[in-house]
Amino acid sequence: MTLGSQIAWDDTVLPFQLDRSDIRGRIARLDGVLDSVLAQHDYPPVIEALVAEMALLTALIGQTIKLRWKLSLQVRGDGPARLIATDYYGPSKDGEPARIRAYASYDKDRLDEAGDAFAQIGKGYFAVLIDQGEGMTPYQGITPIAGGSLRACAETYFAQSEQLPTRFSLSYGQSSVPGGVESWRAGGVMLQHMPKASPHATGGGSGEEGLLAASDIVEGDDEENWNRANIHLDTVEDLELIGPSVQPTELLVRLFHEEAPRVFDPQAVKFGCTCSADRVRQSLSIYSAKDIAYMTTDEGRVTADCQFCGAHYEFDPATLGFQATKEP
Repeated sequence: MTLGSQIAWDDTVLPFQLDRSDIRGRIARLDGVLDSVLAQHDYPPVIEALVAEMALLTALIGQTIKLRWKLSLQVRGDGPARLIATDYYGPSKDGEPARIRAYASYDKDRLDEAGDAFAQIGKGYFAVLIDQGEGMTPYQGITPIAGGSLRACAETYFAQSEQLPTRFSLSYGQSSVPGGVESWRAGGVMLQHMPKASPHATGGGSGEEGLLAASDIVEGDDEENWNRANIHLDTVEDLELIGPSVQPTELLVRLFHEEAPRVFDPQAVKFGCTCSADRVRQSLSIYSAKDIAYMTTDEGRVTADCQFCGAHYEFDPATLGFQATKEP
């Protein structure tokens, strides 16, 4: 296999369906996207791991939703990792890549850099936000932090809020091909049972703190099919998920050849930020001249930095707010 064919699937999400099991899924490979996301900041390794996992979940979940604009995932906790936030912007036209961005806010003084990454979040919540653009009502779903990983939080969200049995298998880290430079890679598989009404959709569940789990919302043939597909997924190895030599289509056959897998068109993804000077001006347009004066530095400028990409903006305060006296 040539290097070109090895990396042909990097930064893509491949949708598939298991016809025998009535299960849909996604396989994601992130390479340059993840490097670009993490290169915007100098995060400690435990924070990098959380951002990498969230970015991979975002790529997998975002591609399952018919978006006009944006999907956001957020984790907020009372631990040293205060916030992990990601955005997925759906392609505006067929054939265009989707865009992903991410950032983290953390308390360096409280961070246990030798400890478990997920434990740095503490108690809090996992949120999914869908914004379909102007004229549409945004959607927000929230579930408590539980399960020992961000992957488990996402599975709980789908069971609890959407009543969809969902499973993720993820791998991520820094790696390199022989003779190459070390870079971030991530790969994952998402399985989701096709939507159906469930007799177990109400009341307490078997998950942590009584939350619903996938096993609570499948029964009969659906339960048998779901369990069988998950047993197959349990055999996947890290190198199959993130290594460059196993293509996603080959991995599907390895894991699910008995389930009649069927693939659809892959979706390319790239790092992308929507910040701009105009957007910053718009966000400041609600402030009075007094508010703008409070934000003005000793050098006579109003400054703003994008938390996602690190872009730095400077403005003449007279051009800002609803009492602006000068044109930009």
